[in-house]
Amino acid sequence: MNVDLGKYASDVLAAYGVGIAVLTVMVLAYVFRHRRMSRNLLDQESKSND
Repeated sequence: MNVDLGKYASDVLAAYGVGIAVLTVMVLAYVFRHRRMSRNLLDQESKSND
């Protein structure tokens, strides 16, 4: 499947690149925040059990 984008190829490909980069950053931010929050929750639970 070969799509000819003509004179707009650079604009379309740049938009795809930016979109993929933004989605990647959002997923990574979610994963790191989830890990940090899980770790904090486990720490607080262990402190309350002591």
